[in-house]
Amino acid sequence: MPDPESIIEVAEGVARILEARGVGAVVIGGVALAAHRYVRFTDDLDLAVSIERDALHAVADAIRGQGHSVAVRDPDLDDPLGGVMDVTGRFGQVQVINYGGRFPAVIDDALREATQTIRPGSPLRLVPLPHLVALKLYAGGHKSKADIAELLRRNPEIDVDGLRKLCRRYRLPGLDELLRDEGLVSP
Repeated sequence: MPDPESIIEVAEGVARILEARGVGAVVIGGVALAAHRYVRFTDDLDLAVSIERDALHAVADAIRGQGHSVAVRDPDLDDPLGGVMDVTGRFGQVQVINYGGRFPAVIDDALREATQTIRPGSPLRLVPLPHLVALKLYAGGHKSKADIAELLRRNPEIDVDGLRKLCRRYRLPGLDELLRDEGLVSP
């Protein structure tokens, strides 16, 4: 069974290795959902980055040097991601999801705007709520839409106009329909 404290410690180590190479990371996935008031089961910790393929492999080598098992899955031409790196061990799994070469703007913007960390002194910054919604729209599918609906329900103070503007800037369709379904905008 994964150990949450150990997963966080390993993820912090991964974030420090990335930072040493000038690459920022934001926490996404189940941990970010929980930080934004939507708790659902997760057994890993997901980090989003925007990095070149060769640099991702260099980071993987550095993490292996710390004794962790690392697997990198490179993207094919149709992949919406720029690769995925799984760091596994007795602690559980840390997954590094690369948007480099695919959707780097949302990660770059999230890194600029992220102010909350998962705990004091941690290098693990949480993706801001609007950017989490944008990433979920980008991912598509029923699960992502359900996650967005829950995030909207649990965060009624969200700046709807700002969220719409952000998603338009990234040319992400589908937000208006979800906002209407949640009664946040008029039909």
